[in-house]
Amino acid sequence: MNAFLRTGLWLGGAVLAAGAAGAAALWSGIYDVGADAPHTRPVYAVLEYARERSVATRASAIAVPADLDDAERVRRGAGNYAAMCAGCHLTPGAGPSELSRGLYPAPPNLSQREVDAASAFWTIKHGIKASGMPAWGGSMDDAHLWDLVAFLGRLPSLDAQGYRELVARSDGHSHGGGEDASGHGAMGGHAHRNDARSGAGDAQGHDAGAGDAATGGHAHAHDDAHQPAPRDNAKAAPPTEDAHTHRDGRSHRH
Repeated sequence: MNAFLRTGLWLGGAVLAAGAAGAAALWSGIYDVGADAPHTRPVYAVLEYARERSVATRASAIAVPADLDDAERVRRGAGNYAAMCAGCHLTPGAGPSELSRGLYPAPPNLSQREVDAASAFWTIKHGIKASGMPAWGGSMDDAHLWDLVAFLGRLPSLDAQGYRELVARSDGHSHGGGEDASGHGAMGGHAHRNDARSGAGDAQGHDAGAGDAATGGHAHAHDDAHQPAPRDNAKAAPPTEDAHTHRDGRSHRH
């Protein structure tokens, strides 16, 4: 048996042995996939490198719009960031949120990090497997995604007050997916209004924390304009009570 053949057999045997060991480890469940148990350093390094190279390769073919510094783009992107991103990627002056603390790998704090526009667009549109990053391209058109990227370019330069003011001036949570008057469209889009106090309170003054630096949560402003209860409704409230009927047909009294 010549040396070349012996080397080939040795390598083949090593590969088979490694494969058998890997299969046994997978079957045993020995590797902890809990989000509160960090990857080993070699596994983390491999996954991070694979992610970075995958995004960079696909983003290299993306044409970046020339107007990402446009103030109107930035304004529109602010509301969607507050509603969809701040809970994980945080806001200026804020510490980790309840959600960001529970995710692994930890989402980057985008209020403190500059991003590559093409890579950011690809990531927002397609998401990242097994990371908690959703693929927003399924519910948002490219124009709205680029508005988000435009806002990300401005975000690291904002302080907490500047962030809140910009969110308050935005259109709120708007997917651009053909929303109807109620704010819900064929693509499940939402059109949520902002108020000046919180950056994302609703029309009735509710503020559940959208744009809140402490939580990164967001409030939904359901555009269910109140209508007087019809007088021929047997269950209508007496004239002395304040009765309202929502667009879904349900009524309540104050």
